[in-house]
Amino acid sequence: MSILDRVPEYVRSLIPYEPGKPIEEVEREYGIEDAIKIASNENPLGPSPKAVKAIAERLAGLHFYPDGDCYQLRRAVAAKLGVAEDRLIFGNGSNELIEFAVRTFMRPGDEAVMARHAFAIYNLVVKSAGGVSNIVPMKNLTHDLEAMGEATTPKTRIVFLANPNNPTGTSFKKKEWEKFLGRVAPETLIVVDEAYFEYVTDPEYPNSIEYQADDRMIVTFRTFSKLYGLAGLRLGYAVGPKEVIGFMHRVRQPFNVNAIAQWGAIAALDDTEHVQRTVETNRAGMEYLTREVEKLGLEHVPSQANFILLRVGDGAAIFQQLLRRGVIVRPMGGYELPEYIRVTIGTATENARFINELKGIIAGRA
Repeated sequence: MSILDRVPEYVRSLIPYEPGKPIEEVEREYGIEDAIKIASNENPLGPSPKAVKAIAERLAGLHFYPDGDCYQLRRAVAAKLGVAEDRLIFGNGSNELIEFAVRTFMRPGDEAVMARHAFAIYNLVVKSAGGVSNIVPMKNLTHDLEAMGEATTPKTRIVFLANPNNPTGTSFKKKEWEKFLGRVAPETLIVVDEAYFEYVTDPEYPNSIEYQADDRMIVTFRTFSKLYGLAGLRLGYAVGPKEVIGFMHRVRQPFNVNAIAQWGAIAALDDTEHVQRTVETNRAGMEYLTREVEKLGLEHVPSQANFILLRVGDGAAIFQQLLRRGVIVRPMGGYELPEYIRVTIGTATENARFINELKGIIAGRA
């Protein structure tokens, strides 16, 4: 018997997630300097200064295991959100929270409903657990909640919704959301991934936490990776009904959130200055990029997040040409959007450099 024979078919069929290249590797490979990375939706201003200070002050304590229950962090987040502490669970990034949900509520053969161009990890985790992904086409690159509601069946255990969605940046509205809730059985777990909710400007955006109730299985995922600039620490959290969160805790491994992440996150929660600067930088950058790409005659998808999806023709080719010029963006072939690239909103300098390099590429094609 070969190794292949010992691996379940649903694992053999998986396609590994393909990460982007780090800046150092791009510079080495192409012999360039001063490359910029606007590919992974990171905070261009860096981490919260308060978080950096808090971490530096406690590094001598790294020989101790982290707080396995995230006690201080739990208290801080609960107070920030105005929710009970027993409605919270923390994970090594939102990716681990996705695994908690699937491992808790799905058995092999069960179904999960998700949108076609939504976050790739939903499908990866569901299939790795032997589940079946029921993938629903989007409407104008936005979650089609009516179609997703109709796609649920008695075998549906989880519905994954990303709002705003990665990689499209689109968001659904309160009216659609409330109609959707009326279509889906209350015993079906609805996971609402709100990793980018802090950047939203649409007044019709539904905050899913406000719709949570003990008789309705809605769980909200959020993260410290984007607004707070702590992506390197991998820390996300979920809010939901006490009983749902309690069962998710049963599959959580001890010490799953490291001590440095906890120290940094507690301090970052109170860094209102960094939060404000981040939101303002994103707003100004979004306005600039939107205006400039329209001048270039390129289509873009209206975004409520900290990135913008651009239709450039051959996305892989444009990605490679930008790479050679020291600008790292994200090609979208893996999301079945081969004509697009995803560009993170950077600093004013980074945004201007991207536009200048893109202009040069387009002029060379003309």
